[in-house]
Amino acid sequence: MNAQASGVQLKLKVWQKTALWIVGLPLLLVLLLAALPTHDEPVIPDADLKVGAPARGAAGGLQVPMPQPVANSANPSTPQKVELGRLLFFDATLSTNNQLACASCHNPALGFTDGQPLAQGSVTLTRNTPALYGVAYSQNLFWDGRATTLEEQSLTPLTNHAEMAVQPAQLEAELAAMPRYAELFAAAFPGQSTSIKFEQVTYALAAFERSLLANNTPFDRYAAGDSTALSASQKRGLALFRSGATGCYNCHPGPLFTNGGFERLSVNSTDNGRADVTGNAADRGAFKVPTLRNIALSAPYMHDGSLPTLEAVLDMYATGKGMRAGPEARPAGTLSRFIRPFELSSVERTDLVNFLYALTDESSTPLVPASVPSRLPVVAALANSGRVAAAAANTGSSQPTARTATTLRVKSGTSIQTVVDGTIPGDIVEIEAGTYNEAVVTDTPNLTVRGVVDAAGNRPVLDGQGQHANGISATGNNLVIENLTLRNYRNNGVFVDGATGIVLRDLFVEATGVYGVYPVHCSDVLIERVTATGVNDAGIYVGQCRKIVVRNSVAYGNVIGIEVENSIDAEVYNNEAYGNSVGIFIDLLPNLPSKASRGTRLYNNISRDNNLANFSTPEMTSAMLPNGVGILVLGADDVEIYNNKLTNNNTVGLAVFSTAPFFENVDIDPKPERLHAHGNTYAANGSAPDKLVVELGLYGADVLWDASSWSPRFDDSVAGAFPPALPATRWPAVLRRAYWQLLNFVINTLG
Repeated sequence: MNAQASGVQLKLKVWQKTALWIVGLPLLLVLLLAALPTHDEPVIPDADLKVGAPARGAAGGLQVPMPQPVANSANPSTPQKVELGRLLFFDATLSTNNQLACASCHNPALGFTDGQPLAQGSVTLTRNTPALYGVAYSQNLFWDGRATTLEEQSLTPLTNHAEMAVQPAQLEAELAAMPRYAELFAAAFPGQSTSIKFEQVTYALAAFERSLLANNTPFDRYAAGDSTALSASQKRGLALFRSGATGCYNCHPGPLFTNGGFERLSVNSTDNGRADVTGNAADRGAFKVPTLRNIALSAPYMHDGSLPTLEAVLDMYATGKGMRAGPEARPAGTLSRFIRPFELSSVERTDLVNFLYALTDESSTPLVPASVPSRLPVVAALANSGRVAAAAANTGSSQPTARTATTLRVKSGTSIQTVVDGTIPGDIVEIEAGTYNEAVVTDTPNLTVRGVVDAAGNRPVLDGQGQHANGISATGNNLVIENLTLRNYRNNGVFVDGATGIVLRDLFVEATGVYGVYPVHCSDVLIERVTATGVNDAGIYVGQCRKIVVRNSVAYGNVIGIEVENSIDAEVYNNEAYGNSVGIFIDLLPNLPSKASRGTRLYNNISRDNNLANFSTPEMTSAMLPNGVGILVLGADDVEIYNNKLTNNNTVGLAVFSTAPFFENVDIDPKPERLHAHGNTYAANGSAPDKLVVELGLYGADVLWDASSWSPRFDDSVAGAFPPALPATRWPAVLRRAYWQLLNFVINTLG
């Protein structure tokens, strides 16, 4: 009996050990995998986000405060230092042969350039002379950005053998021999050595150059609320500049009118540009984006000076004319992603150039000294045709007659724009039924533009006939646009930028180019009962906005039905997207001012039969999207997707992917984190997946997830998915982290 009992006890111990190994090893593996780093990105604080309307009041958020100048703590500016720098700037003593001053190449009369295609030193150089207005805000100097301070930048022209070629010791001696300079240096650098130092020369020049500002342009006054500061043509040009019609604003955003970065235009492909500084092949042909402030004064243009006029610059961007990179004007893969062809009518071209003239301000331009301490000749003031053209364009517009707000009527056969031009805040513009072949631009805040239905049930139609870029362009806060049909525009049906309190409702938008309705950089946006079709990007689009509602709308026959891009706090519900390439798209894309997309809620939507062949042009970002997708989440965080019906989408019902694989330069956290899908219904998805998905080694399914982040949860019942097992809420977080680590190991191992 004791022996038998002892045997049973022994067998139990063996069983227990076996069970421990069977259960314990996987558990230990899970714990080890879960302990590995998940590389979660920190959440950007809300206060640090550049999303939504930048300011209330003024002209719809156009007035954005200028940033702080890039200061050098070793060289604080003083009036004495600036004045010394001004005299040195115009003094040819700074060159070895006393023939060249800084102002020889940076003449104030020419926008602080020399008016030549290529800079002229002792020999002809290889690049155009950059303008100096606004260099106080520059993080990188020269076309290739090789200098990071103005003090450092000045060393090159001063000492380069092909430019001023001065020897520091020689210059110190010459300046010390001039009593007036001895006084000026002592005043500018009190308490320092009584002998003049070459470093002090660079410090004084830098202090002077930081004073070269152009911050009181007609545009600045308009942005501050003076509606008369721009002409009607310039207001139309501003709308073109800021919209997807041209994309100018992507690289030249206000208030500096430069993004401070480097972009590839394929102009003069023999110059490596930024790549010679970074050593990165992807930067080959990339050059600094110049400010457009005082651009009218600094012709010719581009880093190689190859374009003589602003009109020629527009032609280059629109058609590729002037992009000399080989047999094709726009070789694939050589251009920055914001560069794509566009079309401008002759009137639009004039409007856009006139707006660029509105960026002119010489009110703070320093005086050219009548003489300098060396008594050498000072550069002469030169005629500048750009100044004459800017003065002719900057006539402003008239102030509307003072009155109380009222309802204004647009009769069929008359001009909507004429009535809108006379509006004041609080007005209602009622448009009678009929067809209006025009584009409308408004900056009036607290304005309602409303179509009126006639007895036969017809409402007004704005028909661009393919001749206009945008149907309605607006910047004013608290704007309502409702009960209209817009069709046959080249770029946008309704475009609203930088405004707060936007309502777009009861609109039918058809064949309007890139976007149907397009609020961007806005806050408090309501889109309801909008139908959009025939658009080669997004029928209903909201970008870089905050507090958004898109509801009770329909999008069909577009590349993207509904898109929420780089936005915060969006609710998208009770909509139907069908017959598009992608039904609903929630995304975070790189290289935009807004670096976050989060807090979107998608619910009670129908996304079905989105199997239309993608008809975006190759230059558009939307061209990369596969066909047959119900909902696509790309890089967006904190997205909740519930109670939606996703059916008959040939590639996938719901896809969740990282942004990173699709772009070269990613300046965002590309992983979609903390997504939650629940309560959705799926049927007949994934029957014929797009070739892009197949080439990725995936297959059609109800849900596709790239496992780029461990935190998404999928609580839906699906017929097919990749991976076959999807992490759910019922999984402990430790298990979801371990599973994600295992998936990434398998995916990376199998390539």
